[in-house]
This record gives sequence, structure tokens and C-alpha cells, in this order.
Amino acid sequence: MRSPLDDSQPPASASGDDIDYANPQSVRDMSAQLRLFIDSVKDYAILTLDPAGHIMSWNAGAERIKGYQAEEILGQHFSRFYPPEDVARGKPQLELDIVNHEGRFEEEGWRVRKDGTLFWASVVITAMRDAQGQLVGYGKVTRDFTERKLAQERLRQSEERFRFLIENIQDYAIYMLDATGHVSTWNAGAERFKQYKAEEIIGQHFSRFYPPEDVARGKPRFALQAAAREGHFEEEAWRVRKDGSLFWASVVITALHDSAGKLLGFAKVTRDITQRKHTQERRELELLRDAVRARDEFLSVASHELKTPLTPLQLKLTALLRVVENNPSATLPVERIARDLEVARRQVRKLSDLIEDLLDVSRISMGQLRLDRAPMDLAALAREVVVRYAPQSAQVGCAVTLEAATPIEGNWDRARLDQVVTNLLTNALKYGAGKPIHLRVRLDSGLAVLSVKDEGIGIPHEDQPRVFDRFVRAVSERNYGGLGLGLFITQQIIEAHGGVVQVRSIPGEGSTFTVMVPPGSDADVTLKPDAPPEP
Repeated sequence: MRSPLDDSQPPASASGDDIDYANPQSVRDMSAQLRLFIDSVKDYAILTLDPAGHIMSWNAGAERIKGYQAEEILGQHFSRFYPPEDVARGKPQLELDIVNHEGRFEEEGWRVRKDGTLFWASVVITAMRDAQGQLVGYGKVTRDFTERKLAQERLRQSEERFRFLIENIQDYAIYMLDATGHVSTWNAGAERFKQYKAEEIIGQHFSRFYPPEDVARGKPRFALQAAAREGHFEEEAWRVRKDGSLFWASVVITALHDSAGKLLGFAKVTRDITQRKHTQERRELELLRDAVRARDEFLSVASHELKTPLTPLQLKLTALLRVVENNPSATLPVERIARDLEVARRQVRKLSDLIEDLLDVSRISMGQLRLDRAPMDLAALAREVVVRYAPQSAQVGCAVTLEAATPIEGNWDRARLDQVVTNLLTNALKYGAGKPIHLRVRLDSGLAVLSVKDEGIGIPHEDQPRVFDRFVRAVSERNYGGLGLGLFITQQIIEAHGGVVQVRSIPGEGSTFTVMVPPGSDADVTLKPDAPPEP
């Protein structure tokens, strides 16, 4: 420690009980140790002042913090460490006067280094007195807290910006509740939504934002209990403005706890989504109207489709009955009866198919579509269906060809895939009448692929995404019959097998429906709709 003080004088900070003042060597040893300790401290500026405030000693910490060498500063007045405005108003002397009166002075404030830069200092000045109580000087300890000060300032500014942000947000009501549910803060969004000014609502219980029936059944209390228990509570519900009007609110209440887990209160964020609520209700109403309209259209079409086979069936049965009644003992015209019975059989089959389609839709809607898998050959199945519908193909003038060079084997539900091939072929016969139809069955990248191509009327581009929906038909019901269920059922069957079905169509040029299914014993490979392989 560099000091002009006499080494024989014991430091004022040393205790007389610890030093044998009768032994000069002991005093010198203690003084040397104290000087060594003080001079070695680098994180604190430790210096002494004479009664007038001039610097009498200087340690390594003072040199590091303030920038002065000992020979530059010893004998100088300590006021040179203060900013000019503090010196001008006599702050250094005022501090010494306080020390003289109270024994010590402590503060945090700006101080000046040798190079003129400021640092934030923690300062303690202590009066040093001799055994007779006479002031012999001051001990001054300074610590550089600039980094802490800057960190605190950054935190304060951050908190201030965040508070400013919260207070000025207009689209959300953001406010705090105490642990009992009373409002403790209020932002601009809360004022806009709920119409209360801060001075009107702070201190009031938040239950006044709830409709009376919700208050009566304890909903506000339940919300706070749920938030305290679970950490947060969230809901959408009606809330009440100051003028009594209701708005549909999205509400989140978050519990706030201190480091010991004690509940301090709640943060509450509310958003007015009344417009979204009304939009959603209008959309739901439109969907309901569409559903009712679709139901009515379906009932109309179903009634027509079910009556279509019944009328000729009734006529043929009536004609057969008359033949029998008019010829009780004569020989019956066998050929005519066989012909009429064949017509009746076809109409019954058509009626049965319509009813089966309706039952399939019901099963699908209830999640009861089940597959009975067994080894089978898809190519052989396609040949059977083509042969079965050869008379109908000839009747509508369609030349049907099948390309299936090799067996395509897999573990599928034969009856359901028969339904798929039948639906696609009869669909092509209906909309491609008089034009060629081509079926192709093959393996592609390990998948069984069936394609049915016609050259008929095609499907408008805007209707193609909807053709697999139930009760959808992209044509006039006046010109083409049907319930609009075949393609929907086809898609559900193929998806149940883990496959996909897709359509490519050009209006006026025809359509190609492509089915792709994995051959595995389980639907362990589920395909995603994508561009199908070229048929």
C-alpha cells in the first residue's frame, strides 16, 4: 500500500484488542499485512483521505478502476472523481459533512475515470478517528457496478417497452388479477373491448364481465380454481361489456406463482371474436342448408330411381297374370312368358343393386365396412366382370377390351373388388355409350393397378374433385340415372384395402379411372393420392 502515513501509527480500522501496542514489531507486522492485503485487492478501490478530502493512499484496485497511477493522484482532492455538475453543486463536500455527522456515507452514482469516461460506482465513505475521537481522515471504498447498472437499465428498458406494448395493444384485453380475482392492471385493449376505463375497473372483481347466469353458477370461481390447479384455463364463451351488451370471447387465464410456488395472481388475455363467431354460425347455417338441399335432392333422385325398375316390373307381372287368368286351361305362350320374366328379373336385380348401394353407404357412415380377405386373381376377376356385362355392352354399342396378360394375385376381398370393377365398367358404359372401352390390369412398382378408360362425355374440370363424394353426379339427372353412389362406394372400398382411386378426364374426350392397391395380406401400405401411372 502506497501511503505517506507514519508506519508507527496504528490504522484506525485495526482493533486495539488484536495488536500488542507495547511491542513495536507486532504493530509493524500487522500494519505490513494490512497494507499488503489492501494493495492486493483489485476489485475494490480502497483509499484514504485526509480531513480536507485529499487522497493519502491508493491501492491497485483504485488504479484499475479509476485509471490513475499513485504518483498522479496522491495529494489530489477526491472531487476530481465526480462529474462536473456534482462538483458545481458541492456534492463531494456534502458527503464528507454527512460522514462527519453520521460516521459513514453510502450511495451509488456516476463517477469519472482519468480518461473522462463515466462508471457507475458503489461508494462507502467512513470517518477515521483516533483514540481521543479526533477526525484523522476518511476511508473510501469504491466498486465499479457499471455492468450491473447497464444490465439493470437494459432490464428496466425492456420491462418498460413490454409494459408499453401491453398497455397499448388494442386487439387483446390483457390485464392482471390478484389471487382473489380482483383486477390489478388494465390495458387499452381491455378498455376497448369491455368499455371500462382503468380507474373504473381496477380493484373490482372480474366476475362482472360474466353474464348473470354464469355468475350464479360460480363460473368465475371455477375458472380461477382450474387455472390455479392446472396452470391455465382456456375457453370461448359470452362475456358482458359495461353497457350490458354481449360479445363472444376467447379467454386464457394463466396462474402466476413466485419462486416458492405461492400463488401471486393471474394473467388474463381476452380477445373479442364475435365476428368470427357470427361467420362460423353463418357457415354452419349454410352447410346445414346445403345438407338439407342435398337430402331433398337425394330423396327426389332416390324416389325416381327406385320407381324406374318398379314400373316395368309391375307391368310385366300384370301382363303375366292376365295371360294366366285368360288361359286357365289352354297351353301358355312359353316364349312370351320367359321373355317377360327375364325383363322382370333384370328390374328386380336393378332394384336390389340400388338398395345394396344404400346399405353400403349406411355401413360406411357407421364405420362397419368390413373386408373378407382371401387370395385371388384381379385379372381373372376383371375377365369375369367383362363377360358378365357383355350383353349390356353390346346393347349400348360399346366394344369392351381387356388387357391382362398375367395373373395379378393378392389378398383382397373378392366380393368388394368385384363391386369396384362392376361400378367402374357400368359407369363407363353409361357415360361412354357407343364408344370403345378399354380395361387394363397390371403390376406397377409392386402395386396392382386397374384402369378403366372410356371415350365418352368426360367430366368438367370443376367437377372432377367431387366425383368421389356421395350423391354427386356431374351430369344431368334427366339424361343419366343413378344415385351418385357408385364412385363413392368404390373409393371407400379401395381405401379400406390401403389403396387409392383417381380420375383423369377431358370433357368431350372421355375419362380414365385408375385403381392402385397393395397386394399384401394387411393394409400395411397406405397409398397417398398422386398422379397415377399411365394407363
